[in-house]
Amino acid sequence: MNPPKTDARRHHDPQVRGFASDNYAGAHPEVLAALALANGGHQVAYGEDDYTENLQRIIRSHFGATAEAFPVFNGTGANVVALQAVTDRWGAVICAESAHINVDEGGAPERMGGLKLLTVPTPDGKLTPELIDRQAWGWEDEHRAMPQVVSITQSTELGTLYTPEEIRAICEHAHAHGMKVHLDGSRIANAAASLNVPMRTFTNAVGVDILSLGGTKNGAVFGEAVVVLNQDAVRQMKHLRKMSMQLASKMRFVSVQLEALLAKDLWLRNARHANDMAQRLAEGVRAVHGVEILYPVQANGVFAKLPHDVSERLQKRFRFYFWDEGAGVVRWMCSFDTTEDDVDMFVAALKEEMAR
Repeated sequence: MNPPKTDARRHHDPQVRGFASDNYAGAHPEVLAALALANGGHQVAYGEDDYTENLQRIIRSHFGATAEAFPVFNGTGANVVALQAVTDRWGAVICAESAHINVDEGGAPERMGGLKLLTVPTPDGKLTPELIDRQAWGWEDEHRAMPQVVSITQSTELGTLYTPEEIRAICEHAHAHGMKVHLDGSRIANAAASLNVPMRTFTNAVGVDILSLGGTKNGAVFGEAVVVLNQDAVRQMKHLRKMSMQLASKMRFVSVQLEALLAKDLWLRNARHANDMAQRLAEGVRAVHGVEILYPVQANGVFAKLPHDVSERLQKRFRFYFWDEGAGVVRWMCSFDTTEDDVDMFVAALKEEMAR
């Protein structure tokens, strides 16, 4: 059968590559095929479709028999809905100062979620029980927002990883204080691939209560999910999702993408490849005199410090972002479709610009 005709035109050059974000990549062909498969005919709206029902089975295979997925549109929506579900109106969330919910979500958790973020500086993007204790106090003080949740990110915004034992220690410490634990897993696949363990090993198996499960950064067109791991920890998720404008009417098209990623090993293949490309990039960069890699490269990101003028010239050839422009720190991200040639050409360009 010939593909249907369309009046749409391609408005970009598909040969242009960059290292700005794994969000820049397109969708994996297997995900696009799944979307086409789910199309046609009528399915009940708002999550009562066959694809969303099957997604629950897949989620339970990864996260245990009590896990339940609530598909949403995007990562910020997943985080806001998840945090609302585990806080009261007077509640607060302890997180790393570098956390996405604090730095990159436009104040949405506080503005839209109505909760307070209590941030802690960290040397590597990771919380510890000792760091949590800097904000874990004052529960009976009506003049202070009540700490009710600890939110961690895996892998972190600095590309570092928590071990399962580190997350277990955080969960035990938080639960001992009556707090719940949320995990922002926008890049959870990269963490699992790097640690070489199932996702359950560092989530429900060690005490995480609720999870934001990423899809977009791992090959989906759009769509994430809030995964409830501890049913006793949350209240009225369905209502919160709707109130937060994250309830998709044609939810089958979100669910089928997550199904395509998670039903077999596509999620893991994509993440392993992105991680491998980041390792290749780091190895190439380490050979360039005058460039310093700042954090362990444990997932699909490389954070480096180099002369500001070099970064600006290099940005004209490859798209990437400053992480801390004043300090000359940049972030280079790899994705499921980054190639060895992409990495090698970038390293060669970096060497040329450093030599100028």
